[in-house]
This record gives sequence, structure tokens and C-alpha cells, in this order.
Amino acid sequence: MAAADFYAALGVSRAASQKEIQRAYRQLAREHHPDVNNDPAAEERFKAIAEAYDVLSDPDLRKKYDAFGPDFRKVPDDVDPDTWARMRAAQEAAGRSRAGAGGGRVRFTTGVDEDIDLEDLFGGMFSGGRRGWGPIRGADQEAELPLTVEEAYRGGHRAISIAGPDGPRRIEVTVPAGVTDGQRIRVAGQGGQGTSGAAAGDLYLVVRIRPHPRYRVDGRDIYVELLLSPWEAALGTSVVVETPEGEAKVKVPEGTSSGRRLRLRGRGMPNPRGEPGHLYAEAKILVPRHPTDDERRLFEQLAAVSSFDPRRRDR
Repeated sequence: MAAADFYAALGVSRAASQKEIQRAYRQLAREHHPDVNNDPAAEERFKAIAEAYDVLSDPDLRKKYDAFGPDFRKVPDDVDPDTWARMRAAQEAAGRSRAGAGGGRVRFTTGVDEDIDLEDLFGGMFSGGRRGWGPIRGADQEAELPLTVEEAYRGGHRAISIAGPDGPRRIEVTVPAGVTDGQRIRVAGQGGQGTSGAAAGDLYLVVRIRPHPRYRVDGRDIYVELLLSPWEAALGTSVVVETPEGEAKVKVPEGTSSGRRLRLRGRGMPNPRGEPGHLYAEAKILVPRHPTDDERRLFEQLAAVSSFDPRRRDR
């Protein structure tokens, strides 16, 4: 997505607030997550949405993206945006002039008896020519970072192995608490090596949350099954459920049916730059596979006195 418009990816204006950006991301992430969308293009679309949110939700990255556009990751921190824009315009003008002249070097007259050669002035800043280029910063690199739901929730330090020209190398990575699937983690100076003493590029780790036997993650929201007996669902109760940060108690209202979602506000994935997600306990009613004689007799009594019909539309 190097040349994409991150604002267009999220469907927001360039003046959008952080809340608007977060709202747009959560809506699009739910729609295009590969776990719920079978479209072959959904995964790439989800990655694009996640990358856009990762940049625009970070005030510093967003400011740099606004200033430099698709080149923002290549530009050193101390470059003035106006100077960069003028150099890019000059480079494009030089390319058009060279094409019109059939190739060769391009010169402009300044009006003070002096010609300026654009290749001498700007060439070394944009490509890999043979003279006048000076040090060139290393290229940015990207790799995937698989995490369990618990690791993504808590964050922490991870040692990972990255392939390099001289063989694998191990680096220490700090994973922020509450990272989401598709989010990019920047590891400064761990990308490709620069030339002539220039700084190395950055390494971007793309988070991939592994499937979990208990939890389902959608953006920052976490879903977990809440297993109930028929009498617990009918009469109401309090049940302990497991969450990534430990046990939590859920109050089950009387008359709860399978599929009902009970929300634990703020108990989803943490969010260091905004509101955390929620945890949803989804009710699932189970009956005894082999009821005892007493259980069978009580169920038969209930069936005899109850007028409840789950198949009626007006229930």
C-alpha cells in the first residue's frame, strides 16, 4: 500500500478526528476481516485498512504522512516538508524535460549568467546514480509477527529471528499491549543497511493473531462462549468466564436465550491511544446428553405445565 491514500482506505476526510478514524476502522475491520468475509480480496483489503489505521491513529506518523505523502517512511526526521516538495517538483520537471529532449542532462538558466544542472543539484537525493549521491539510507523491510490472543492483549518483549544477507539475526521487540490483527509495529534501525555510513532502514512487523480455542477477536472486541444450563438461562444467575486478563463474573438475566451477547464494557483489547474494546460473552444453552431419571421427570413436568413455544413468532 506504499502509494495508497490512507484516508481513502478508511473512507474519511483529511480533517477527520481520531474518534472518526477509530470508528471507521472498526466498522471496516468487521466487514473485511478474513474470518467473516470469504471474498478472496478481503484479506488484502483488511491489511490495507489496518495499515491505514496504524498510521492515522498515531499523531506523529499522521503528521509525517500528511507532510510527505507516500514517501513519509523514506524521509529523514529533520527534512523540511516544503523543501522536500520543491525537490520532488524539480525532479518531475527534470524527467519531463529530459523525455522531451530525447534524454541527456537538463539545464536551466537562472537569469544571472549561470546555468543550473538539476542532476548535479538533486539527482543524488532520489536515485542510485553513479556520482554525487552520497550516503543512502537503508530500505525499510517488513515481516509478520504471529501472536496469541494473550500475547497481543498483554504486550511485552519478544525475541524474533529475521532473515538477513549474512544469515538469520535475532532482535528484541517490544510489543505494545492491545495490538490488533494487521497492525504494524515499527522497529527503528532494524531494516536494510545503508550505504557509506548512512542509517539503516526500519523494520515493520505486521501482527497476525493466531486462532484461539476460546476467544474470537474482531478488531479490539473479544468474544467468548458462555455455556449455560437451561435452568440458569431461564432463572438467571452469575457465571465466571475466562478473559485474557483473568476471570470475570457475568450476570445472566433471567430468560436468556442462546446467542444473546452480554457485554463486559472495556474488557476487550486495551487501546493505548483511545477507548479499549469490549468483551462479549455469547450465551449457549446446553442440556444433559444423558439425563438422569430425576432430571427426565422434572423436564416432563415442565413440558406438561409450560405454554412456551420457541417456534412461535410472537414469543
